[in-house]
This record gives sequence, C-alpha cells and structure tokens, in this order.
Amino acid sequence: MDGYKDPHTLSAVKAVTWQILATTATILIVFAFTGKLALSAGVGAVEVAVKLILYYLHERFWLSVVPGRLFSRQSSL
Repeated sequence: MDGYKDPHTLSAVKAVTWQILATTATILIVFAFTGKLALSAGVGAVEVAVKLILYYLHERFWLSVVPGRLFSRQSSL
C-alpha cells in the first residue's frame, strides 16, 4: 500500500459510521441502566449534539497550537 492515500470521502464515511456506532452504544448503555427507550434515545441525541460542538472547539484550539509551543499567535514574550 505504498503511496496509498485515504480519500476524503472514505474518511467522511468512516467518521459517520463511527458516530453511529458510538451513539448506538450510548443508547444501549442508558437503556441497560434505565429500561427507558425514550430517555435512551434522548441521551443519544444530546450526545451527538454535544460531541459535535466539543469536537469543533477542540479543532479550533488545536489550530492555535504550533508544535512545541502553545498559543503561538503573536506572543508578547
């Protein structure tokens, strides 16, 4: 597989299928503890929204990081 590049579409499909798997796991865990399907689905929906926002903030933070130095934007030091 020398020189193989992972196409962007494959990465997107992998991200979506991972999110489906992870959310399904969350729903099943909540259901196992509560026995309430509506609550479990609600927690799963909230999880997707919260993780989407957290991922965006995480990405924005790491865009401000330069290898070896945090917050490298026009440091006053």
